[in-house]
Amino acid sequence: MTSKTIKGSCHCGAVKYRFNDTPDFALKCNCSMCLKLGALWVYSHADNVEIIAKPNVTIAYSYGDKNLAFHSCKTCGCTTHWVKLKGDIAAKKAVNLNLADPQQINQIKQRNFDGADSWKFLD
Repeated sequence: MTSKTIKGSCHCGAVKYRFNDTPDFALKCNCSMCLKLGALWVYSHADNVEIIAKPNVTIAYSYGDKNLAFHSCKTCGCTTHWVKLKGDIAAKKAVNLNLADPQQINQIKQRNFDGADSWKFLD
């Protein structure tokens, strides 16, 4: 994929993102959370990910070791992104690529990750 901004939004448009990086791949994880969300994640340094939303329009959910907070739109329910809560919180942020234009989604290689068991890529 050529380097360009990936833009996405929740269904109602209250939460938008700009992913200003070129991902090597999109990650489909089978952990209990990602499996239920049906998310397809692209990651980058937090400085490369811009979330555009008014304050308090998302609800954050964290579970288990509480390293991540998954953010979903309070109006339409779409999970838009996650942020790190522990460690170097600027190190990584992810957005749900499934909320982007299908033409952009189709240009990015997808990899399956076993977050439910082995913590290894399945390809």
